[in-house]
Amino acid sequence: CEVVPLDVEADATFPRYNPNPEDMAMLHAIADTVTATGADLGLGFDGDGDRCGVVDEQGHEIFADKVGVMLARDLSLQHPNARFVVDVKSTGLFASDPELKARGVETDYWKTGHSYIKRRVRDLNALAGFEKSGHFFFNAPVGRGYDDGLLTAIAVIEMLDRNPSQSLSQLYAALPTTFGSPTMSPHCADEEKYGVVERVTARFREMHERGESLGGAAITGLVTVNGVRVSAADGTWGLVRASSNKPELVLVVESPVSRAR
Repeated sequence: CEVVPLDVEADATFPRYNPNPEDMAMLHAIADTVTATGADLGLGFDGDGDRCGVVDEQGHEIFADKVGVMLARDLSLQHPNARFVVDVKSTGLFASDPELKARGVETDYWKTGHSYIKRRVRDLNALAGFEKSGHFFFNAPVGRGYDDGLLTAIAVIEMLDRNPSQSLSQLYAALPTTFGSPTMSPHCADEEKYGVVERVTARFREMHERGESLGGAAITGLVTVNGVRVSAADGTWGLVRASSNKPELVLVVESPVSRAR
């Protein structure tokens, strides 16, 4: 690899931006350098090196859960009957992608939090785990089970090596289209947020048991390991959970149907 370094000298004052693969200022700086140099991709790491952000050759950031789907496609070709673990905020494509389904890939949606995903990968002997925040956990024979940003970068580069006729943006474009919200974080007091999630979970459970629809589509399932993730028959899903470390709820919605849906 020919590497173009960007802001790699340690500076504890962080003069440019927060070293965070979800920070848009950091991603935009990487994107500008990718387009200016004609690089094949950009890779960004957080301060302690356990997370990785990815920008394609056109300067577009690819969020970590979609990178995970791309890696799951690639790794499942190398490792038949692969199993993956993802956090409940992640795209529904892990369960609905035609290529993954055709290969019999199993995906377990689990609690958000790198320690939870790491343990679940170990307990299920999954090949890898992906968290929307940019933590990627590769189990043997790819890795050793923990989140390592550089190993994630290597996995992305190896995926490109195995697909020499396609750019990173083309591999991304090959995924089914979904329309997703950003992670929304409405304020909710710490002493109230878990009770709110319990009431919302109970309401969705009642709707499911009664056969009620959600926005015009039947409810097909609930995942309640971490808040409630409710799925509808058209592939649309929504998540409500309590933030682990802030007085907030966490809400995410995604639909393969349309942005309006």
